[in-house]
Amino acid sequence: MSEKLKYKIRGLDCAEEVSALRATMGKLAFVRDLQFDILQSTMTVTVDNSLSVEDDIVKSVREAGLEALPWTCCSCEGKDFSQEKDRRFIMCVTAFVFLFSASLSHGIIHRSIVDAFVCGEGMMHHSFPLISVILYIISIIFSVWYIIPKVFISVRHFRLDMNVLMTLAMAGAVVLGQWFEAATVVFLFALAQLLEAWSVGKAGKAIEALMELSPPMARYLCPHDGDILEKPVSEVPAGVTVLVRPGEKIPLDGIVTKGSGTVNQSTITGEAAPVKKEFGTEVFAGTINEEGAFEFKVTRTSGDTTLARITRMVEEARGKRAFSEQWVEKFARYYTPSMIFLSLFIALISTLLFKLPWFDSMYRALVILVISCPCALVISTPVSIVAGLTSSARNGVLIKGGVYLEAPASISAIAFDKTGTITRGKPEVVHIVPFKDYTQDFILSRASSLEIHCKHPLAKAILEKTLDCAIRFTPCEKFNLIKGRGIEGYIEESLYWIGNQSLMEKFLNDPSINKKIEEMEKDGHSVVAIGNEKDVCGLISISDIIKSDTLSVIKSLKDLGVKKIVMLTGDNEGTAQHVATSAGLDDFKASLLPEDKVRYVEEIVHEFKHVAMVGDGVNDAPSMAVATLGIAMGDIGSDVAIEAADIVLMSDDLVRLPWLIKHSRNTLGIIKQNLYFAIAIKALFMALAMAGVATLWMAILADTGASLLVIFNSLRLLSEKVKSEQAYPTRHASRVTRHDYNEQFL
Repeated sequence: MSEKLKYKIRGLDCAEEVSALRATMGKLAFVRDLQFDILQSTMTVTVDNSLSVEDDIVKSVREAGLEALPWTCCSCEGKDFSQEKDRRFIMCVTAFVFLFSASLSHGIIHRSIVDAFVCGEGMMHHSFPLISVILYIISIIFSVWYIIPKVFISVRHFRLDMNVLMTLAMAGAVVLGQWFEAATVVFLFALAQLLEAWSVGKAGKAIEALMELSPPMARYLCPHDGDILEKPVSEVPAGVTVLVRPGEKIPLDGIVTKGSGTVNQSTITGEAAPVKKEFGTEVFAGTINEEGAFEFKVTRTSGDTTLARITRMVEEARGKRAFSEQWVEKFARYYTPSMIFLSLFIALISTLLFKLPWFDSMYRALVILVISCPCALVISTPVSIVAGLTSSARNGVLIKGGVYLEAPASISAIAFDKTGTITRGKPEVVHIVPFKDYTQDFILSRASSLEIHCKHPLAKAILEKTLDCAIRFTPCEKFNLIKGRGIEGYIEESLYWIGNQSLMEKFLNDPSINKKIEEMEKDGHSVVAIGNEKDVCGLISISDIIKSDTLSVIKSLKDLGVKKIVMLTGDNEGTAQHVATSAGLDDFKASLLPEDKVRYVEEIVHEFKHVAMVGDGVNDAPSMAVATLGIAMGDIGSDVAIEAADIVLMSDDLVRLPWLIKHSRNTLGIIKQNLYFAIAIKALFMALAMAGVATLWMAILADTGASLLVIFNSLRLLSEKVKSEQAYPTRHASRVTRHDYNEQFL
């Protein structure tokens, strides 16, 4: 049986350390999988079992030149990690002070500031004052203090990394007598590592903010004596009643039992509009109660809330590396030793074939050695991927790995389920048409009196409409269900009926009313008639209506280059055609069983290669599995939706779908920008080195700048936000339950 163990790794802030850890940890027989998160400095180890393996893991990490702490200990060891960064900062500042002092003393003794900063080719016979040499050596010692141990470990494991590259460059400069450049190279490299650790740490803090949304404490009513207790959320059991005041964060998931409030749940769903919460509606941990006060019954403990599951998904997603990330890591494995041999080859060729002085040849080789450092190449992709995943989660789009973050960029066809995806997912009353002197309120009141006994979806839609309009009604007497036709019963001692056209014709056959029903049915509506023994009182049309933003979203998808957009549904041909035409879809398939959907998705994949299936994550799971990408829509409380798909849109807002495609393309675009920029900088300085123009300190400065620029370019993804098509008003959340109509509303 396997188990995952998580560790905080001191010093893990670059892909080079990841390579070192893979080399040492890979030798342990019980290790089945390794996952790394550079931004959080963590390592997750999947082992056969957790018995007596911790010491071996800690020892193996130490062999890589790093230090591991179990994740459970990190809260008490946080200061120690912070002090480590402070010590690196002090060492770096001290190295700079001695470097500046050495250059200053050199300039004073030689009475020339040019001599103090002498560097480059042709300076082999330049003399350095003894005091300056000593100060340069001291500066070098402080700069390499954290580098040399890693060099020894790399050499011992026959692994050539950037620490070895910089040390060789420094040693070469010392051999050539270029003390200023030797000290400058290692100082700038130490500074680069410090800045890189700082920038990565900044990104990590931005991501930690996502994971720390839930408040630490919760107030709840003690079920035994009714006292109000305040305890950590981890100690609050399911089933108790929690109290929430205005302005407070909601600590756990639950269902409102008393009071009402307006909740900002953008932290979970990404939607900007606040949501009205009242009796029977669901609330989520980490969301903010803006107005009102209410009580809710806890339905999930702290470890099982929607926020907790999202947090786990985001953490696991970082371990599922994107294809571009895997490619860059493999590339760097062969790139570094290749560049070392290339620099040696250039030194030999320049001396033997072009008859350059060995000093000049070695100097150019050292510059190439420095600029070939792969850090900017290697760090750019993982930072971009993690920033992209975090930005998505902030916007209510849960992506389960870097490989799924890349996939939407190349989608050329999309298959939609109808119910809950294109449409709202539940029938709603669309039109109420009263006849003679009857009113809409009268029709709804009598209809609800009859339908309260029925569990049919159309009956629920009528009851919802009646309750939303605050119309009072009393259940009918002598209730009689007429199978396949409708219901009849007595209300205030008068017989009333509600049902389809055939039931209406039992009491009254009116061609004008039949024509009206046919017109409404052509629009894809289900029509029920209500009347008594004398009259048809009116008609109620009910439909699972299209979401308000569907049409604009379909247009946006087509503008993004999606070639085919189809709808797959089990509904009848007429309803499917009406929905597809109204939504602007290219095609539709109706009356499909789940296996029919699978077969049709396979056909689309064969034709278009890159296909997304968008559904509710439950009955569409087989179709999602055969598509290139499975995307689950809506129902932020659904465990199945979160577990089933590759990507989950945490609200029912379709606007997130085109945003997802744009975000995926932006992420890949930034990765390409980073790679092209890093390669261009290296190619430029290699050319300058071959021409004898570039110097060692210029090369390290360029490499440091490139590393920082690609990191900050990647972090731009954190600021991306979904832009809604319209300004949404405060909306009401759908009630989870309406089980007690009489007690609550009558």
